[in-house]
Amino acid sequence: MIYFQSLTRKELETLILPLSRLRSSQARDCTQEQLDLKLKKQAAYRAKQIFNWVYQRFITDWDQMTDLSKELRSWLKENVEFYQLKQKVNQTSTDGTQKFLWNLDDQKTIESVIIPAALQEKSECDFEQEQRYKGISTEDKDHKGEWTRLTACISSQVGCAMGCKFCLTGIQGLDRHLKTHEIITQVFELKKIAPLTNIVFMGMGEPLHNVDAVIAACQILVDDNGMNFSKRKVIVSTSGLVPNIKKLGETIDVSLAVSLNGTYDEQREKVMPVNKRWNIKELMQACRNYPTGPHRKITFEYVLLKDVNDSLDDAKRLVTFTKNIPSKINLIPFNEHSGASFKRSSDQTVKAFHRYLLDKKVTATVRISRGQDILAACGQLRSLFGTARGTEKHKDFSPSV
Repeated sequence: MIYFQSLTRKELETLILPLSRLRSSQARDCTQEQLDLKLKKQAAYRAKQIFNWVYQRFITDWDQMTDLSKELRSWLKENVEFYQLKQKVNQTSTDGTQKFLWNLDDQKTIESVIIPAALQEKSECDFEQEQRYKGISTEDKDHKGEWTRLTACISSQVGCAMGCKFCLTGIQGLDRHLKTHEIITQVFELKKIAPLTNIVFMGMGEPLHNVDAVIAACQILVDDNGMNFSKRKVIVSTSGLVPNIKKLGETIDVSLAVSLNGTYDEQREKVMPVNKRWNIKELMQACRNYPTGPHRKITFEYVLLKDVNDSLDDAKRLVTFTKNIPSKINLIPFNEHSGASFKRSSDQTVKAFHRYLLDKKVTATVRISRGQDILAACGQLRSLFGTARGTEKHKDFSPSV
């Protein structure tokens, strides 16, 4: 059996092509080349219909797809099945963030998150404003029903091999890559819950370590007949796997985010071991070469760690080496968790760092960290229940099941 969610539309076309049939009137007086072309067009049309049924109407019963032939439906029932994630835990933060823990078929677990943003948060460019809206609750009558952006933060691996020192996922190590259907089904299930506007590959795992499955998932996400997300609103984040940044840019048109977190090699290596393989110079060159397209920018994510990378000298270096790259800088005050040796930079330090960037005409935001009370914020996702290494080190959250 084949999982439907593992197939791009082109792959589905190829799969059902042998089932394409022409009426005698359609085939009359046609050369073999013309017949082959008509059959391919029919398979492409059927693939569009099927994608529309599943991804836009949420129909996963072949018999309900009444505009398909009985023969095609019968074949699909016998050969293609729909993958299902098993929801283990669903938590809602006081700020409206929802975190989901999913069971996979091998009993490994992954997490994904729905992150809301309110009307007042659209600019995200003023640090004092970020502080004002930090505690927004879904019970606040001024915000209920007024989320302007709903972002799904999804996982691409069980655990992570990158070992970034500030990240809870990275500390626990890598169990395995997720398959395309396991990635897509996260979005499919979340989209049934909320009208998602954005997708970020910023959950568990290094997306470009699992690049082929992530690229296939992105193709389904941006397909007009599939998930139909804007290519600008699908963001793949990486810690800096330089060859696969190139592969991503050559294969699929989506947005890129780079987790930077250091302004010189020795500093970055201490928090991000990947820098020993591809240093800042190589990473910046890969970013310069990445095809952003008109009016689009690479996002540099910068986690501010107290007394590690939060000085004004760091801010100065950050301005220097991101110069001439179409980019914006997203500052992320560290989300503390047990098992980490780092501390969050003070609000005064964050504000000064941010102000320096703005004064240098750099587009910079301070991320509003959501879901901290349920460990759903940046760097806090993990596999629970002992399904990945290092779980026993972290006792800050144990959900009841």
